[in-house]
Amino acid sequence: MKKVKVGILGATGAVGQRFVQLLENHPWFEVTALCASEKSAGKSYQEAAAWRMPTEIPAKIKNLKVKPCEPDFEAKLVFSGLDSSVAGEIEDNFANRGYIVVSNSKNHRMEKDVPLLIPEINPDHLALIKSQQKRRKSKGFIVTNPNCTTVGLAIVLKPLDDAFKIKSVLVTSMQALSGAGYPGVASLDALDNVVPFIKDEEEKVETEPLKLLGTLSKNHIALSPIKISASCNRVSVRDGHTESVELTFAQKPQPSQVIKVLAQFKGVPQKMGLPSAPRNPILVAEDESRPQPVLDRDINNGMSVTVGRIRKSNVADIKLTLLVHNTIRGAAGAAILNGELLKAKEFLS
Repeated sequence: MKKVKVGILGATGAVGQRFVQLLENHPWFEVTALCASEKSAGKSYQEAAAWRMPTEIPAKIKNLKVKPCEPDFEAKLVFSGLDSSVAGEIEDNFANRGYIVVSNSKNHRMEKDVPLLIPEINPDHLALIKSQQKRRKSKGFIVTNPNCTTVGLAIVLKPLDDAFKIKSVLVTSMQALSGAGYPGVASLDALDNVVPFIKDEEEKVETEPLKLLGTLSKNHIALSPIKISASCNRVSVRDGHTESVELTFAQKPQPSQVIKVLAQFKGVPQKMGLPSAPRNPILVAEDESRPQPVLDRDINNGMSVTVGRIRKSNVADIKLTLLVHNTIRGAAGAAILNGELLKAKEFLS
């Protein structure tokens, strides 16, 4: 198979570095362009990036010259790890010039004709692309992945909503420091502490799942009627967002039924055998002390969501704890899986 040439926007940042790491030796994609800010442009990647991944910079990448974030290089597909302060206009420029942009940034997620995508949940939402291309008068388009906290929550909500019809969700997140990027939270704020506020986070967690679980209706998404209330906290963990969730259902499942539904869940990526797709998107932990970030975040290359402590609630119907690797399944890995789905569905041809 001839590999698809891809570029990375925001290549020197935390998410950009994770893209570089995960795309090394990818069977379908080859990184041929690295883009970043003007201060990095013209430097080799190893000079421009303060590398923070636990592996070495890929040999094929380290000497590539960093380009400015301008749509003038040869690549069909562009992965964006840009900061939201600059992502909106830059991503639009690329899409309007015919590039296919798979974005990790928040800017376009809730736009009417932009798919907010988790391949196991809503692959049918790719039908929005035609409307977006018509609006842009371009073959290019933007597809987004959700917020890093939303991803884990939505993957768990999907099979439960299909089986038992969710009415409401209460979620309390304990979010890793890496979710704030680098250098992120100051050490004296993070150590021996919990910060009970993350700007804009609760709003994302309360709204994005409604689009993900919504119904495609002609050229827009009818939002899910589920009510979600979120409380988001930053904790002193390097990687891995833990979420405590309470669920109320129209039908009243037993914990054993919830366990069975979650354990059996698979989606289009598993059926199609996409390269980054885990065999099981949801893993159910039997040990009542799990999931734990240190023990569970890297299972299946960080692409599975681990769920445990599934039990009855005295206030709602069911309560559980989930864990998602925020920079892999919640960010770069999610975007790469979206890119793989686009290729498998022949949007890149």
